[in-house]
Amino acid sequence: MESSPKVKRTTKPRDGKAGKNLARSHKDTHPQLLNRHQNGKLRSHLQAFEEQQQVQTEEIASASDSRSVKNEVNRRRKANSESSYSSDGFPSQQSGHQVANAEDQGGKPGALEKNATAEVQKAAVSKKFPSKRRQKKSEKDMKASLVGSEESDAPQFSGSCPEEQAKKKSKKRKSKGNSDKKTKEACGPKVDTVAAGNSQNKKAPQTPVPKESVRLNNKDKNTGRGRGSRKPLFEHYMSTENVSAGLKRGELIQGALRINPKRYKEAFTPSPDGSADIFLDGIAARNRALNGDVVVVKILPPEQWKAVNGDPNGSSSASQKKVPDVIVEAHYDEGDEVVRKMESVSLHDKAPVMTQSVKNVNPSNSSESSSDKNVQRTGKVVYIVEPKHSRAASGFLKFLPGKNFAMFSPVDHRVPRVNVPLADCPADFISRPGDYENILFVCRITHWPADSNFADGRLMKSLGQAGEIEPETEGILTEYDVDFSEFSEEVLGCLPRDLPWSIPAQELSRRRDLRKECIFTIDPATARDLDDALSCKQLSDGNFEVGVHIADVSYFVEQGNALDQIASRRATSVYLVQKVIPMLPRLLCEELCSLNPLTDRLTFSVVWKLSPEGKILSEWFGRSVICSCIKLSYDHAQSMIEAPDKSFSAEGLPPCSPEHSIQEIQQAVVSLHNIAKQLRAQRFEGGALRLDQLKLSFTLDDDSGMPQGCYVYQYRDSNKLVEELMLLANMAVAHHIYRASPELALLRRHPPPQSKMVDDLQEFCDQMGIDLDLSSSGALHRSLNEQLGDEEYAAARKEVLTHMCSRPMQMAVYFCSGALGEEKLFRHYALNVPLYTHFTSPIRRYADVIVHRLLAASLNCGPRLGLAGEEVHKQASQCNDKKTASKRVQELSSELFFGIFVKECGPLDSEAMVMGVLDQSFDVLVLRFGVQKRIYCNSLEGLKTFHFRKVGKRPEMTLVWETHDPEKDSIQQEISIFTLLNVQLKAYGAPMKYSAVLQRPSDDTHS
Repeated sequence: MESSPKVKRTTKPRDGKAGKNLARSHKDTHPQLLNRHQNGKLRSHLQAFEEQQQVQTEEIASASDSRSVKNEVNRRRKANSESSYSSDGFPSQQSGHQVANAEDQGGKPGALEKNATAEVQKAAVSKKFPSKRRQKKSEKDMKASLVGSEESDAPQFSGSCPEEQAKKKSKKRKSKGNSDKKTKEACGPKVDTVAAGNSQNKKAPQTPVPKESVRLNNKDKNTGRGRGSRKPLFEHYMSTENVSAGLKRGELIQGALRINPKRYKEAFTPSPDGSADIFLDGIAARNRALNGDVVVVKILPPEQWKAVNGDPNGSSSASQKKVPDVIVEAHYDEGDEVVRKMESVSLHDKAPVMTQSVKNVNPSNSSESSSDKNVQRTGKVVYIVEPKHSRAASGFLKFLPGKNFAMFSPVDHRVPRVNVPLADCPADFISRPGDYENILFVCRITHWPADSNFADGRLMKSLGQAGEIEPETEGILTEYDVDFSEFSEEVLGCLPRDLPWSIPAQELSRRRDLRKECIFTIDPATARDLDDALSCKQLSDGNFEVGVHIADVSYFVEQGNALDQIASRRATSVYLVQKVIPMLPRLLCEELCSLNPLTDRLTFSVVWKLSPEGKILSEWFGRSVICSCIKLSYDHAQSMIEAPDKSFSAEGLPPCSPEHSIQEIQQAVVSLHNIAKQLRAQRFEGGALRLDQLKLSFTLDDDSGMPQGCYVYQYRDSNKLVEELMLLANMAVAHHIYRASPELALLRRHPPPQSKMVDDLQEFCDQMGIDLDLSSSGALHRSLNEQLGDEEYAAARKEVLTHMCSRPMQMAVYFCSGALGEEKLFRHYALNVPLYTHFTSPIRRYADVIVHRLLAASLNCGPRLGLAGEEVHKQASQCNDKKTASKRVQELSSELFFGIFVKECGPLDSEAMVMGVLDQSFDVLVLRFGVQKRIYCNSLEGLKTFHFRKVGKRPEMTLVWETHDPEKDSIQQEISIFTLLNVQLKAYGAPMKYSAVLQRPSDDTHS
């Protein structure tokens, strides 16, 4: 759903009569000011201002008044060194991307003189009435006006009553007396506000202020009326000393900032005690912090906490903005179409039925009783510990006539709009701005003044046409700070120069020679960086010798050299749909380190003696050399598993070493499969948890690279075989390096889920009649896999429940063992093991390289790790950040290709299952493609009305459809969680955007 273009909006008359729409202070001083200035200049200016207040919402404000504002702002910009750019022109959003210029062209004689007269009058009054009088406003008055692009796609309602607040403000004005009125009036006439489709997006009126003061462009979020103030928009940050002291006393809280991608004015930080997240209400509360930044938050007084309804889309308490349910926000909110899997949860049983007409949705209808509310703590950012966000974004440029800068509007609404110098723009941008309306640019924020809604920045480069794969991909990579540049000559100089390379004889003598063993790789068919291989042979005593052999990347990447430094910064390879951004140069990734078949390669091996039941009898770690006999795909291995007695011919398989028969390889694969089944069963019996979520894969055209088809990736026994052996190797190495280096070991832990969210989810499941046990990871896994049955749609219901269960989960993270005081904090919740690390993918993960070095040092086959404990901890943090960014980039790449696929191949029909029901919309899982979309009731064609209700905690909705035959009754369609629907995916105007359209029931349907 796209927001309407922003237009200038004038203040709405309170009584509807002409000439009485000025604020009270304006009306009181109006006659005095007219008599005071006999030359008539101010008289004409104020009369013009009165006329502007009566203009309707969709009309454009007069060009002459806009020119006077521009002249005044230019004069003040020269006089005020505190602000880099003036923000009198409020940009708006057009066609989803373009920034509209709020400043008109044209001029009005004497406008500058009028403003100058008002400036002199204001300065005289300000000497009598110091600005401290206006410094006493509450922090609620600090909410900034529009910073990102349009509001969210979702309908947003305020629970505040505009009439009540207008009365309260009127009383406050009366109490301040005439002297305060004069002070405000002397600040000069106000500038027209700008709206973006609804009244909640109005910009604050502008007033000229002395150069020694800063300007506040503020808006009242409940009434839409602006308030003049000389406070900065954002508070100054606390000092480092005060922050440190506040954290020690427990008065401040440190955490990562998460901004809602759907509603950019809502942000959250986690609570240290695992309770509900802390809510940051509005842009001012974020205090210029961006998504992902590590911030310090001060909890606001309890009277400023937010009342949260049992139905999160209902109105909140009076004078407070609607906020999401506390159990909604977790670490996986960013980018999900279903950002509120559990919005249907309430804390009490009773809730009224809400009946709404599609044509006239009234937010007041969704209010609930005061008993059906919870309270969520609110806070504000007082310090940015680490700006994790790259400060770069992709977006669009808008020319602003008369300015020496252009306005950059980011695609990501969570990033502020940015003033960029015209000198950074293309040479013909000023003369032909229309040519660049659909061109993607990359901008980097350099500064965000405390007194401005807009940041300052520099334009980095032009990407190309929006909606095309490569420009969009480059924008994603840049925004998430993924280094996709070519490796420098200094880095490449660290690689072997004599090619083709062969293993030195001296190195061979130091290693266990496994080249005669039947060792093979199992990877995706298109994989080129093969970093793990497997072996299995049955011993004379009936047991098995099983080996996991990992590429010895640490042999080629010397500690501290240029190659090591770039790898430590990149920290991970990034896998896009159409390509890979490698952590290491391709000569290493795809050749020297890759365990390609029929080639001698250096490895680090873990070899076990296992019983047929998977019990470990012995294990060996060491550096080795192998020669893989064949490169199997998952499909090849799956075929061998499914047909263990079938004879496979050489023609149906990749090239194979003559030293090992296909039958020998097949037997090894089948034996590994049987052992892996035992290992897997033991893990889950021991309390492990796996939450499988659907993954979309694409087939691409060889020439154009465009998506030709897409499908849900199937996770099969061959995948499970490899996964079990990699897990076994990672756990074995974790124990080994921790014993050898208890202060330096780089491990991986998974904290337990947030307790408050788990409790709320458990309560919700109980009320829904879902027998889900959330008491432990093992209990959750068992109940999730046992209670749904085997009928046709059981897998779909499991997927819906899996998404619900993923919401409370925290992310697994790397850490240095010496940085955490207690071993109980080392545990991995999902695996339910005390120690875990990553050892098996050093080609694509730098954490694994460090683990290899620790392992080599412990075995006396390599130098000591050249890092202290603090440095290991810092590198672990870098790996965490880059892994998170890589995961998000991969998701966005998949979304990009699927959006293009829908545009090129759609509309696409599919069954869908309801995942969550809100008061005016519902979320569905599209079963054919595994994507989630939100369907809004007020966008359904042919829908007459809809009724939302709760039965206990169970949210339900009735859709009432019009019939083609007026003599027939309306068609009623019931919607609740797990309901099956038919939907159609359709592309719409904006690049890569698509929607899910609910298929209308036939006239014969009466359900």
